[in-house]
Amino acid sequence: MNTALIVILVFIGFSLAYRFYSGYIRNVLGEDDSKPTPANTMKDDVDYAPAHPMVLFSHHFASIAGAGPILGPTMAMAFGFMPTLFWVFLGTIFFGAVHDYTTLFISMREKGRSIAQIASTTMGRAGYLLFILFTLFMIFLVTAAFLGLTATALASLVPTKVLGVDAASTSLKVITHDGVQKVVIGGIASTSVIIMTLFSPILGYLYYRKGISVWTSGLMALVVVVGSVIIGVSNPVMLDPKIWIILLSIYVLFAAGIPVWALLQPRDFTNSFLLYLGLVLLFLGAMLGGAGGLTVQAPSFNIAEGMKKMGLIWPFLFITVACGAISGFHSLVSGGTSSKQVSMESHTRRIGYGGMVLEGILAVLVLVAVGAGISFQNYMDIVWPAKGANAILGFSLGMGGLLDKALGIPMYMGTIFGILMIEGFIVTTLDTAVRLNRYLFEELWAVLFKEVPSILKTFWFNSGLSVLIMFYLGYSNAYTVIWPIFGSANQLLSGLALIAVAMWLLYRGKPCWFAVLPAIFMMATTITALYQLLVGKYLPTNNIPLVVTDLCLMVLSMGVIILSIKKYLEFKKTPARASTGA
Repeated sequence: MNTALIVILVFIGFSLAYRFYSGYIRNVLGEDDSKPTPANTMKDDVDYAPAHPMVLFSHHFASIAGAGPILGPTMAMAFGFMPTLFWVFLGTIFFGAVHDYTTLFISMREKGRSIAQIASTTMGRAGYLLFILFTLFMIFLVTAAFLGLTATALASLVPTKVLGVDAASTSLKVITHDGVQKVVIGGIASTSVIIMTLFSPILGYLYYRKGISVWTSGLMALVVVVGSVIIGVSNPVMLDPKIWIILLSIYVLFAAGIPVWALLQPRDFTNSFLLYLGLVLLFLGAMLGGAGGLTVQAPSFNIAEGMKKMGLIWPFLFITVACGAISGFHSLVSGGTSSKQVSMESHTRRIGYGGMVLEGILAVLVLVAVGAGISFQNYMDIVWPAKGANAILGFSLGMGGLLDKALGIPMYMGTIFGILMIEGFIVTTLDTAVRLNRYLFEELWAVLFKEVPSILKTFWFNSGLSVLIMFYLGYSNAYTVIWPIFGSANQLLSGLALIAVAMWLLYRGKPCWFAVLPAIFMMATTITALYQLLVGKYLPTNNIPLVVTDLCLMVLSMGVIILSIKKYLEFKKTPARASTGA
């Protein structure tokens, strides 16, 4: 299928969905710009501050995007191009965008409170506790999966033949590995990530403490990005993946406590240039490549082979592609920072629904790049080999191949850019997630103890516990083993968020079917996936950590279902109206 035609059809479909479906949901929610938002009524210029809609859109999109909508679709393409494309397309419109829009709007209406706190108003203390536990489990798994992914990618080696370079004349570092000459492609990314991370505190200090302009900051960030790649080409850092896992764990332990202005924000700012430029390049590659007759070479359907790698297409396609279709993590962003910065109610639609649509577009462009940029055999050899799977490298090579075929950019340059585009965001995800885990542990202790022991209030205990669990799961399991259960936890979280949305709407006498239906589907999908993982993979291999995690998630999911039914029956007997909102 022609790459440009795919993108055009997807754009038309997403545009119609935004115009009509999100318009219907807007009317149900009752957007009203005459109502002041908490960003205005509770303004403190710390957490609550009205933001220009485009500025907030950029923050929101950078927070929900990154590695997720790249890695999930790349891995899921083993089922074939069309099933993955259909799930991304339909999932974005009817699941993910609805989830993001409604959680953002309701959090805004509820004075910027988190979805967990909103769940407590309709589902009680038990709903609040379930939400915290879901989030903790999900973040344990996402950090463990991304830890392994990062370590594997930073040690990537690619045969010179695949990149189309001559070992004798290239400026890239080439070594002989397993009798084959290979380029140290991961080492270039390693050096670049290290340099960008070390530079971030300097950029943060100059911007936040010395007051340099955002344009000057942007120029400096671009110089650092380019300079780090140049240095990486001549001085690639080469380490074993296990060493990277140890070093990254130590780094994250300290990074999770560093002020956000000194590391997280400036590094995200630097990485955002790579993400947005990557989006533009992928779009141009798909459109110009399609104009020149470029087509997707991956098979439309490869279900039998895909099931050998991942399991039955339902449920595993729907948990492998989380970000890019629907992701529970997005509700944490919507109810965490974004809802406190919305300056007008009408902005929630373009930020929530529109932000998820843009993430869906990114996921589609990833599928086009992988499907058209490299042969499907190369894809399977890299992403789903018997040993040493490397999804980041699979996407990076696909991007390199697409840009080479469509824009004439040498494949090695596109591949380096692709791996850099992901790596910075994965490292950011690691320390952000550990930071969030620290907050969640503090909330959990406050719920469980009347008098919280002093040690449970310390940074070192809560961050250390988060890092230890991440390290244990990531060091003892390949990311391909962890990803399915991470996807299940993430989708369970999305189901819980949608249930909280449905209950909020129900208590106000509003239609809630557009939240209930995807919630039912996600709960059924994840419970089935957890059962199949438990009996088909974890118990037969005596993988005790994942057996325990799987069982906990199943118990939590059944708790949500029982609690939801109970609250619904109570409501039908004595219909109530919430005391807040409208």
